[in-house]
Amino acid sequence: MAHDGSLGLAHAFIDAIAAAGADAVKFQTHVAAAESTPAEPFRVQFSQQDATRYAYWLRTAFNAEEWRSLAERCGTRGITFLSSPFSLEAVDLLNTLGMPAWKVGSGEIGNTQLLDRVVATRKPVILSSGMSPLAEIDTAVERVRRAGVEVAVMQCTTAYPCPPERVGLNMIPVLRARYGCPVGLSDHSGTMYAGLAAATLGIELLEVHVTMNRAMFGPDVPASVTLDELRQLVEGVRFIERMLASPVEKDALAVEMQPLRDIFTRSVVARTDLPAGTVLREDDLAAKKPGTGIPGPRLPDLVGRRLRRAVTANELLHEDDLEESHAG
Repeated sequence: MAHDGSLGLAHAFIDAIAAAGADAVKFQTHVAAAESTPAEPFRVQFSQQDATRYAYWLRTAFNAEEWRSLAERCGTRGITFLSSPFSLEAVDLLNTLGMPAWKVGSGEIGNTQLLDRVVATRKPVILSSGMSPLAEIDTAVERVRRAGVEVAVMQCTTAYPCPPERVGLNMIPVLRARYGCPVGLSDHSGTMYAGLAAATLGIELLEVHVTMNRAMFGPDVPASVTLDELRQLVEGVRFIERMLASPVEKDALAVEMQPLRDIFTRSVVARTDLPAGTVLREDDLAAKKPGTGIPGPRLPDLVGRRLRRAVTANELLHEDDLEESHAG
């Protein structure tokens, strides 16, 4: 809830995240009376104006028209609008806004009523796994697939911020093999590093928290990247995607690099001025750049060969400078 209930700030986040090059911006839709009770505790007691988390949900909630304005702003900025629902009422509200997919938060994948309401829309479902054992993820994936709906699974550790020891990159290939579906990372580390590392594993989805800057108010700021970091993260992920999509064949690359090889490799040269007829000794020769003559590693093979012509110091040798070898 980085916007802290400010519609203007929420719009500003859309603009800034779109400018950073991200594909989508995701909010959370909380309907206090539908998802919570006044007894719900704060995860972190951060608010100076809300006595309870319930009061916080009430104060920071948007109405249907405000949510529509956010979805429309995303369309104007060319970025996908998403929001995670936390109640059936939130699903029904968001379903009127034309979202292309659903992100189900870590605490909700065991909420079968919510999951069934989401699945009934026939839109793809992205499941977060931050607090779930594999058995609970299994059940949720099967529930979505049984309805014939596409599913993706996000590795996530519900810690704010999440230390590197608990990010769980090892789970990405595990989830991919276990479910045979798109996988991703929902990252709470508050850095670019986890997302970049996950991108090298070929994830299809990456989610991060975003803050305007680290001086902002809110419980998620320590687990968020700044806008400048988001921009760099997007650039880094795009770079990694291009690398992964472009495997290199080393022998073919060496052929392509031949002009550079000519510059950086070495050739056999005369160490001093040598007259025609000289029978070459190792002391007569050296290996120096560029690599456009007899390759430097062949220097030992030239020992005992006779020069057809006189050569000067540092002159590159070529095969036609040498008499035929009669060795062996």
